[in-house]
Parts: sequence; structure tokens; C-alpha cells
Amino acid sequence: MEMDLKTYLKQNYNNIIWKERDLHSGNILYSGKISQGFYISNLRFCRPVNKPLNGVYGNLPYIAPEVITGKKTTYASDIYSIGILMWEISSEQLPFINYEHNYELAMKIINGMRPKIVPDTPLEYKKLMEQCWDADSTKRPNICTLRKEVQKFLLKFQNYQDDSQKQIISDQHQQLSNSTDPTNINYTSKIYQFENFPEPKNATEVMQDDHKKEIEQQTKKHSLDINDDDEKQDDLEISGDVSKKIRTS
Repeated sequence: MEMDLKTYLKQNYNNIIWKERDLHSGNILYSGKISQGFYISNLRFCRPVNKPLNGVYGNLPYIAPEVITGKKTTYASDIYSIGILMWEISSEQLPFINYEHNYELAMKIINGMRPKIVPDTPLEYKKLMEQCWDADSTKRPNICTLRKEVQKFLLKFQNYQDDSQKQIISDQHQQLSNSTDPTNINYTSKIYQFENFPEPKNATEVMQDDHKKEIEQQTKKHSLDINDDDEKQDDLEISGDVSKKIRTS
């Protein structure tokens, strides 16, 4: 039996434990034939022939932010997609499930929005996932490093989950399923054409920029308030001088 990763997760989520989550480059298509396991498919041949030169083809939540802005796909942009797949495996949810795949979501991704990491995700897994989806493509691990880190993770977490831990994750899965609305989803690849996007940032960088702007606005407002007070004081002094002249004349 063959199926894609999404279908496999839906059918087997409660039976998956961390030691089985082998995230090497094969975790996309599952084959239940003689050689059972996940395999990566060559999706480059599935692209439309008439794709515009300035268009982006793919499934928006999995597209690296630099590719959304118009840059070419690279090995680093593939690593970003693996990071999103890692989140999908840990949550058993499609990324950005309640968002339309449009300009607004693209802008949020560029500005650093990523899927919310589910509670009790192992720290090493979380760190590796965040490295994979870093807005700066040069900070993402290459595939060899990723494989080594995953192997280290698997060795450490071979006996990570007991029955109680599996029940916790099962409960979390149920809560996530109840909190999402899949009716607005269209998770097929298509062509996107976006223009005039800023450079991609991590959420922390965006927050720092917003904080800086807020401080600048507060400083400017404070300066205006001081100037207003000075002008009011000048008006009072002028009024006082005029009153004195009127009384003495």
C-alpha cells in the first residue's frame, strides 16, 4: 500500500512515538511494499510547463520565505520545507491550517510567522526544527548536518515515550483537531505571483524592529509634549507681560 505522508500521519498518529520519527530526506511518500518506508519523490517534474518566469510554484506554507520573495530554490530552501514537515509530524496538523493561501499569509511568513510548536516537543527536536526554518537561509543546516543531528536525536530518545507520554500526545492531538477548521484549506501546489516583498526576517527581528519603532514614536511624542509645554509657558509669560502693561498704562 502506498500513501503520502499526510495520510500516513492521519492513520497512524497515535502509534507514532518519537523514536520512530526518522526525519531523513525520505519522509515524504510511504510505501508498504517489500521495502517499507518513506521515500522522497522528485517533484520538480510535476511543475507546470507554462509557469511564469516571475511566478512561484508550490504549496505556500512549505515554501521558503526567500523563494516567496522571488529568489531561486536552493538546497537551503528545501531544508526550510523539511522544517515545516518536522512540525507537521510533531503536531499531526497541516501548517497554517486556518489561513487562506494568499498574499497575507505570504507576508506573515516573510515577517517570521511559523507554526506554533506543540507542547512537550523534545527540546533537541524543537531546536533543530527552528534551525531548519530560520529566515536566514545561511543559518539552516545542510542535509548532512541535519541527518547527523537526527541520528543523534534518535539515539537519545529511543526510550523517550512510555504509555503515559503517548496518552499526553494523543490528548494534544485531539485538542488540536478540535481547534482547527479544515473547511477553508486548499493544500494543493499552485502558482503564486507576488511583488514588492521586504527581505525575510525571523519573528524576533520583527519584534525588535516593532519595539524600536515604538520607542521612537514614544520619544517623538514626548518631544512634542515638551515643545507644547514650552509653547504654553511662553504664551503664559506673554499674557502676563501684556497684563502688566495694561495695568501700568
